[in-house]
Amino acid sequence: MADTFTEGYRIGFIRAGKDLSIKECVDIRYHLGFERVIREAVSNFEKMGLKPVIFRKSVDAIGSLAGYEGAQPNKQYLYDHKEDKALFLDRAYMERRLGVLRAAYEKQKALAAKMAGPAVMEIFGEQPFAPVSKPECYKLSEKQQKLAVELANASSSLVNEYIKEEERSFTIIAFPMPEIGEPFEEIFHEVIRINTLDYQLYERVQQTIIDALDEGTYVHIKGMNGNCTDLKVQLHPLKNPEKETIFENCVADVNIPVGEVFTSPVLKGTDGTLHVTGVYLNELEYKQLKLEFCDGMIQNYSCGNFESSEENKQYIKENLLKHHDSLPLGEFAVGTNTTAYAAVQKYGLADRMPILIAEKMGPHFAVGDTCYSREEDVKVYNPDGKEVIARENEVSALRKEEPSKAYFNCHTDITIPYDELGSITIVRKDGTAISLIEQGRFVLDGTEVLNKPFQKESVVSKEDII
Repeated sequence: MADTFTEGYRIGFIRAGKDLSIKECVDIRYHLGFERVIREAVSNFEKMGLKPVIFRKSVDAIGSLAGYEGAQPNKQYLYDHKEDKALFLDRAYMERRLGVLRAAYEKQKALAAKMAGPAVMEIFGEQPFAPVSKPECYKLSEKQQKLAVELANASSSLVNEYIKEEERSFTIIAFPMPEIGEPFEEIFHEVIRINTLDYQLYERVQQTIIDALDEGTYVHIKGMNGNCTDLKVQLHPLKNPEKETIFENCVADVNIPVGEVFTSPVLKGTDGTLHVTGVYLNELEYKQLKLEFCDGMIQNYSCGNFESSEENKQYIKENLLKHHDSLPLGEFAVGTNTTAYAAVQKYGLADRMPILIAEKMGPHFAVGDTCYSREEDVKVYNPDGKEVIARENEVSALRKEEPSKAYFNCHTDITIPYDELGSITIVRKDGTAISLIEQGRFVLDGTEVLNKPFQKESVVSKEDII
């Protein structure tokens, strides 16, 4: 477990062309109970020349500081008080907080420059939390919502001055907790198997998918079995297909486990409806979540959590849109980890899986910033040597003239599970089409092996790929 965790971190630097040797420390974040694994991870990081930085997660009225933590005894309490900053948030406070933050970073800028980035070990399997909306809770005014967005943007930009995005990396892995149910040990070992799948085996199949996607001008996604998704995602044009590609071949490095190809879509021409019948995002449940896009921006949204449409819209704006009036479609990806999906179906864990694994179990769509946020100008290459040129969209392109409008400081993945996925079709410039997935199954030549876990309890083997 520790070797997979730390090796993913190291490979992340190599694949991104970043120099790990200039860094001296790593920020380790984990859940109490995993100390034996973390101890091994610390030893591995020390062999890389990195000292661990481990601190306790804390929560204040503005937000939470990531670190190590234990159980949350009352999630409803935290939800009730998440906007207590409405009591004092004004421009004077915002400017004071930013001033103190800058002074702290300036004092410790030598240490900040040596931070390699976070290594995060998440947990999942706890009882799903469906919050109750209470009229007594404080709510940000419209003016305060804009200030909160401005504060988040300014804080993120400031941190990036001292811990440069183009020089740091990260890795994330997740494991289940006993609360997941009676077959905990069996599930735990199944997750270890999923987290340690041989990424080199998937690399070849995913390259087949990318080769087909690179032929398209847009991708059409449709739902089934009650899912009313009907969305067209516009792709970046390739000037030199021999040396360029649109999608990144994502294997098990920074995001463990293996299993996706992803891109930053062109916003103009990205239109339609994204729908999921049920999903958990950042530990909150959304029933019948529907987002409508026009030129890549959310123009309307709804869900079925509460009786009134007004409550549902407020719930989405606060927790998914993070008080923004709209968000762009920052990422489109095709998940390939059917082994994980089959395990989830076997144990009935659809409502317990972390987004880290769930995003690999079907196509997913991220609202907010792109995957290349604040490092769009850093060149990224796939294992085949081609440069991934789809690293920005029309919004993030504003970073050079209007940086305050270029980023949203959020990125939330929404996955359509295979059993709700009617089709994914790649449409070429001349109107001809390539079918990638039909009725929740891969049909593109060279990808059929990914259907193997649907038929029986199995994983994709090296012999299958060969």
